[in-house]
Amino acid sequence: MKLGKEIKAVGKQFKKENTEFEKLVREYDRIAIFRHIMPDYDALGTQLGLYHFLKDNFPKKEIIVLGDNHVTFTPRLFQEMDRVNDSWFEKPFLAIICDVGATPRIADPRFQKAKNIIVVDHHPKVEDLTPTYMVDTSKSAAAEFMVSLLLNWKHRYVWSKEAATNFYIGMVGDNGRFQYSSTNAHTFEVASFLIGCNISLNEIYGAMYLKQIDDLNVTAYILNNYKISPKGVAYYVLDDKIQKDLKITTERGKENVNLFSNVKGINIWCSITQDTDPKEPCWRISIRSRDYVINGVATQFGGGGHKQASGAKITTLDELPAFIAALDALID
Repeated sequence: MKLGKEIKAVGKQFKKENTEFEKLVREYDRIAIFRHIMPDYDALGTQLGLYHFLKDNFPKKEIIVLGDNHVTFTPRLFQEMDRVNDSWFEKPFLAIICDVGATPRIADPRFQKAKNIIVVDHHPKVEDLTPTYMVDTSKSAAAEFMVSLLLNWKHRYVWSKEAATNFYIGMVGDNGRFQYSSTNAHTFEVASFLIGCNISLNEIYGAMYLKQIDDLNVTAYILNNYKISPKGVAYYVLDDKIQKDLKITTERGKENVNLFSNVKGINIWCSITQDTDPKEPCWRISIRSRDYVINGVATQFGGGGHKQASGAKITTLDELPAFIAALDALID
């Protein structure tokens, strides 16, 4: 198969690490695939796309996927995660970590028992987990980056519809169906390849964005209770009581953040959702923007992420005015 110039460029840039990636995959009979906690489309799509790619091409290998299931994506879009006891990790295995490089955010800490670790991510690098650490922040999704790396492997492999479907969901889930500024020529080369694997866009988008009637109540609440700052920062707040009234979980609080993405006069938009987990009670914030770089503010408030898509957190709502003011300060 002839690769496009953008995909070839990835192979050249990451030649050393990617060669080691393929070598280790071929070497190990036991592979565990990890990703971040509270998974989104990209984390699950990359993890399960890789799982099916490896199972299709190395059927004799023992491959598992680990982490928490998603409250609505599983099993509607993605298969359930494997449940294995600690004894599985006593024999040598390879750990592949997708869409995350920060140790506290990796969904299952047992990756640390691996003999070798590989990281494939598109978030800014924060720590040195392994020599085989591939990160490219110019990619719109980890799924996009992973596909490009696999296409550059020395050997040629089978690409099934199932593997391609998972990767495609991961990619378009993170780039908003090619709307965000991180979308570029490479993104469309990867999309073109995946579409060529006979995936069904109608089935994919139908499954990704299917809503229940109760979901309309959530949208109605947000549209009736959102606020806008003087500089055009729109935000909505979902405390624990409101979540219970609306029959949603904390993980689902950010699902409607992009309701404000195409509204004139709104420059940055956020969801603010209470998390009552006793291990880390806080208010989780998802931040999005069209034109302004918001990850610096996200870092200032205990988070981080991409230029136009980041996450943050505050301990109490007393901190909310300072957070909104910091975003206002970004706007001319």
